[in-house]
Amino acid sequence: MSSKSALRIFLRKQRQDFVKKRLSNEISYENAALQKVTSLFESGICVAGYCAVGGEAHVTALLSLATQTGCTTALPFIANKDSQIVFRTWSVGETLQQAAFGFQQPLKDSHAITPDIILTPLVGFDRALNRLGQGAGHYDRAFAVWPDALRIGIAWSAQEVVSIPADPWDVPLDAVLTEAEWITATHSRLKAPTSQE
Repeated sequence: MSSKSALRIFLRKQRQDFVKKRLSNEISYENAALQKVTSLFESGICVAGYCAVGGEAHVTALLSLATQTGCTTALPFIANKDSQIVFRTWSVGETLQQAAFGFQQPLKDSHAITPDIILTPLVGFDRALNRLGQGAGHYDRAFAVWPDALRIGIAWSAQEVVSIPADPWDVPLDAVLTEAEWITATHSRLKAPTSQE
């Protein structure tokens, strides 16, 4: 399935079917996989998450763990569909506002911040850590603006495919966390092995 648009349709349905069977999109992780990501949380850094839409895996629990470790947490703020993501500070439980395209985001007057870790939503991924997003390019542009930030994809295992077609501007992730495992690749800036090694 080489077309990204066709692959998105297929994977969105697969993700929805997977979440329906679980009866929740609140993700719970295999313990060793969870420890891999939380070991990256250090006091003083900024961990950026997102508000899940559709069948995306929620990251609220991860953001709570980051806060407990002394991290600042943030969410993406997008003024309109053509604008660049700005990460604005937000803590679990604080007020959110509706964005123009259906997701929740911090209030406009929340402080803009540079992320050290970007917990990234996705439609699909492969073992080379290529990511298939929603198609608007917001995260690709964010990765270019903050190249030093670690890029951690958050997904269900059902979102994995053998190969994601990558365009020249696509930036691979550093790792993917699913409910079952922690996945890295040879290019990753993280030294942690996969759970299968």
